[in-house]
This record gives sequence, C-alpha cells and structure tokens, in this order.
Amino acid sequence: MSSAAGNSTSAGVVIDRDEAKVARTTMRRVSRRLLPFVFALFVCNIIDRTNIAIAALQMNRDLRFSATAYGLGAGIFFVGYVLFEVPSNLILARVGARRWIARIMVSWGLVASAMMLVSTPLQFYVLRFLLGVAEAGFFPGIVYYLSLWFPSRRRGVALARFMIAMPIAGAIGTPLGAWLLGLDATLGLRGWQWLFLLEGIPSVVLGIVTWVVLTDRPEDARWLSGDQRDWLVAHLRLDSRESAAPRDTAALGAFTSPLVWLLSVPHFLMAVPLYAYTFWAPLMIRDALHTSAVATGLIVGLIACLSATSMLLAGASSDHREERCLHAAVGATLAALGCAAVALSGSAPVQVAGLALVEIGVRIYNAPFWCIPPMLLRGSAAAAGIALVNAIANVGGFVGPYAIGWVKDATGTASGAFLMVGAMALAAATVLSLVLPRRTSVAWHAVRAAQ
Repeated sequence: MSSAAGNSTSAGVVIDRDEAKVARTTMRRVSRRLLPFVFALFVCNIIDRTNIAIAALQMNRDLRFSATAYGLGAGIFFVGYVLFEVPSNLILARVGARRWIARIMVSWGLVASAMMLVSTPLQFYVLRFLLGVAEAGFFPGIVYYLSLWFPSRRRGVALARFMIAMPIAGAIGTPLGAWLLGLDATLGLRGWQWLFLLEGIPSVVLGIVTWVVLTDRPEDARWLSGDQRDWLVAHLRLDSRESAAPRDTAALGAFTSPLVWLLSVPHFLMAVPLYAYTFWAPLMIRDALHTSAVATGLIVGLIACLSATSMLLAGASSDHREERCLHAAVGATLAALGCAAVALSGSAPVQVAGLALVEIGVRIYNAPFWCIPPMLLRGSAAAAGIALVNAIANVGGFVGPYAIGWVKDATGTASGAFLMVGAMALAAATVLSLVLPRRTSVAWHAVRAAQ
C-alpha cells in the first residue's frame, strides 16, 4: 500500500513536472514570437506620435508657432484618437488583430510622413487630428490581443515588456530625431521635414509585415506544438472560468459598467502628466540646461532607459505579489512628487530630476494598471472596455500639453501648470490606493457568489 502510494506520488510528480515543462516552453515560445514584434510596432507608434516634441526645437521657430499653437497641435491628436478608439477596438475584436493592426499601422505611417508638408498652424492641427484618427485603437487593441495569449498571472510581465516601448521609443527616437534635424537643408528640406518623412516609413513597412507575422488566436497558432496549443487554450479557458468578469456581457455593456468608469478616473488623471512630460520635456530641458538638440536628446534618452527599467521591475513585482492597484498608486505618487519638484524648485538640475521622476512614476504605474481591465471584463466587452478607459484617458492627452502651453504663454513659466498636473497625479494615487481596491473586491465577491 505504501509502495503504491509512493508510485502514485512519483507519477504525480512526473505529471506535474511534465506540465511545468510544457507551460514553460509554451510561454517562452509565445513571448518570443509576439512580444518583440508588438514591442517594435509600439516603438514606431510612440515615435510617430511624439516626434513633434523634438521637431519643435526647429519647427516652431521656422513656422513661428507660439507655445499655445504648438500645445494645441500636440493635444488635438487625442481628439481624433478618442472619437475613433472604441469603434476601432470593436472592429479589431470582430476581424482579428492581424488585419486591423496592419491597417492602423499603414495609415498612421502615411499621415506621419505627411507632417513634413505642414506650413501653417491650421495644417498642423488637421494632420495631427488625422494622425489620431489613423492610430485610434492601436494601444488598447494590443492590450486586448495580449490578454488572449497570456493567462492573468503572467500578464504583468508581458504587458511591461510590451509597454517599455514607450520609454525606449524616447531613448531611441529623441536622439534619432535630434540627429535628423542635422540633415537641415539637405535636398532643400529642413531638418524637421526629414524627421517626419523618415520616421513615418518604418510604420508602413511593419504594417505590411504585421499581416504575415501576427496570429489572431492561440487555436490558430501553427508555430506551437499540439501539446503547447492545448495547454495554452486550456489555461486561458480556466482563467476565464475563474475570472470575476461577468459572463455573456455585450460589448456595449462596458459603457454601463461602474467599474469601467471608475478605472477611467485614475487613467485620465495620469494621462495628463504623461503627455505633459512627453511633449514638453525636451523644450524644458533645453531651456533649463541650455543644451544643444543632440545633448537634449541624449538626456531624454537616459531618462527613458531609467523609466524602462522601473517599468519592468514594477511589472515583475506586480505579478509576483498578484497585486495591481497599490503598485500603480506608487507610480502615481512618484509622478506627483516629480511635478512638485518641477514647479517649486528654482534649480535647473532639480527641475530636470523632477521631470525624470514624472516619467519614471508614470511608467511604474502603467503595467500594473493595464492588468486590471481584462480581469473585470471578457470577450467583446473587454475590447470595448479597454478602449473606453484609454479613450477617456486620452482626453487628458489633450488637456496636458495645451494647458502647459497656455499657462507658459500667459505667465512666462510652466510652474502653475505643473502644480495642477501634480495634484491630478496625487488624486489618481488616492483613487488607486483607497477606492479601487475596495470596489474591485466587492465586485469580485459578488460575481463569484452569483456563479
């Protein structure tokens, strides 16, 4: 009897070890197949969205754009983005990521290159709006797509590895953009025109490659073995059964979910410091330290490397502890402290350090936060809910750059605007640490009891 039990235990260990091996090899193959590619797509996305920040070092002077005009053009991108984001994600859920992400990339790459033709503020506004329309749905679409491939307990690291494209795009794009400004007068084009032309082309090329590389669902993944495909599909289904997300919720049900609207609050508040930093940091660093375009780009790139490391650590810690809200709240608090340093210090190095802390705090916040929506929604409701949260947040993308430009023109300094932005980040930390954990816990227990 003892021997039988021992054999049973031994067999159980073998089975567990075999399953662990399949799990390990499956997730390694999925990660290697998908994450580097969507990371590259996101790098191009962020560069094309934000390259006006480095182009402004030359473009604003050439075209005589005021701070208000530049801030409005930077922010109006998000009007087009917000209007088309939810419909875009619903189309993605219906036709598949492969087709729709390819369409998004080709169209935004063409518009991004067309920015070289801008000569008036109105043209600047129109093309920035169209860039937002073309790009709408890319980020929430990829977040939704990755939720179809990574079980919830592995999602924090996966999202962090995808989203470090945001700071890495700064590390690559800002020095690259500064170098492209040096092509000034080549073939009769200004440096900022070369920047827009050359940085839009890779997005078009990768959009075509997307059609070939991406696989819509694990069930269709011929690059997985049968055992690996079966293991992944089974665990994603188990994930779905154990989820607190309501079953059979229609896509439009996301619009009536109180938790979706609650999630939108901190994300809107955190979008303001994110894009305030993104579109104003190069100009503010240059003015504070009196650096050249290339030196400014290198400083922004160094900050981006620090924030990328912070994002990876936050994602790993969030997965290890299986906790999302408090991790995100820590990032929001750091961003608030950074804004306070920018606004209240008269020291140029302290202001630059404050800007760095804003960027690091926002990145720490991002990965844990985006693990939350797929836990609360599923299916087409998840696609709509993720897009809705991101769409509302992107209103903050309009508010941040424009408010700083307006305050800077009116007062000669951005201090007052950064105090406002810091207060918003602190409010986000409050919601994430005190309100959201309690509400999500109540929803979880209510749904589990009903099931």
